[in-house]
Amino acid sequence: QVQLVESGGGSVQAGGSLRLSCAASEFTFSGNCVGWFRQAPRKEREKVTTIYTRNGDTVYADSVKGRFTVSLDNYKNTVYLQMNSLQPEDTAMYYCAADVLRCPLGRDLWDYWGQGTQVTVSS
Repeated sequence: QVQLVESGGGSVQAGGSLRLSCAASEFTFSGNCVGWFRQAPRKEREKVTTIYTRNGDTVYADSVKGRFTVSLDNYKNTVYLQMNSLQPEDTAMYYCAADVLRCPLGRDLWDYWGQGTQVTVSS
């Protein structure tokens, strides 16, 4: 059974950094697509970034461009989200998702989801 497990969330002050990890079991990230999403209270879940591991292509939401970086460690089968210059508006539950061979446009189309890790940024 495929499992995605996020870790690395926590509480930081504005301007700080966190690195989130997404580790997979029974699923190999290499060759597939991995995405990070976030959902703040009373808001829709939004896509933060995707990495298409076949060619390394990445896409970022405008709100995080230049601050967040997604990367893949093939040996550890883990995807990271480095988040710098965090702001209170980045406060949300962060989820990783994976899909076989493609990066779906619709959030409901992803094959697998983790349980999330909470990020809280105080001003």
